[in-house]
Amino acid sequence: MSHNGGPADRALPPQAFHKSARTLADPGDVIPIDSSLGTVNIEGELAVVIGRTARRLSPADVPEAILGYTIGNDVTAVDQIPLDNQLIQVKNGDGYTPIGPWIETDLDPTSVDIVVRIDGVERAASNTRLLAYGVIEQLVYLTRYLTLGPGDVVLTGAPGTFVAVLPGQRVDITLGGIGTLHNDTVAPRTGEAS
Repeated sequence: MSHNGGPADRALPPQAFHKSARTLADPGDVIPIDSSLGTVNIEGELAVVIGRTARRLSPADVPEAILGYTIGNDVTAVDQIPLDNQLIQVKNGDGYTPIGPWIETDLDPTSVDIVVRIDGVERAASNTRLLAYGVIEQLVYLTRYLTLGPGDVVLTGAPGTFVAVLPGQRVDITLGGIGTLHNDTVAPRTGEAS
């Protein structure tokens, strides 16, 4: 979700962007960080995993459409934003969407602590209650325009949980009630783009 970094974003309409399935990475996978793209942020987020086909959900329908929740890292090449209003080069590098480490089916998404550590040092801390739009509002909005299906993942937004990273750093994102997602950053190999 765009426009969902904190309460001030409530002044903006909800908006979504798409990330390719090729961006997915597992816990422990490395994230290639191409410094020639400028600043690259990691963003610690609550990720919603859809459990059934969902279209035109009402608020009351939303809980039944959710399989569970996991941790998402919405890696973002922020200096590319002025060059790319469709967010293809901003959001779709290989390994730009680590998720995991598992799906938690018993979680209240309205108040989940999010802590981001780089090389073991806490760099950001927040809570999902600070999102401009909550999970129910997001899924009502999204399913007005598209069908979501089993296994689809919605990254809910980064309420101040974004941190710039460089190649060679350890990233740990911890969400209360779920656990910790760990990935290391690396420079792309010679002749390889991120």
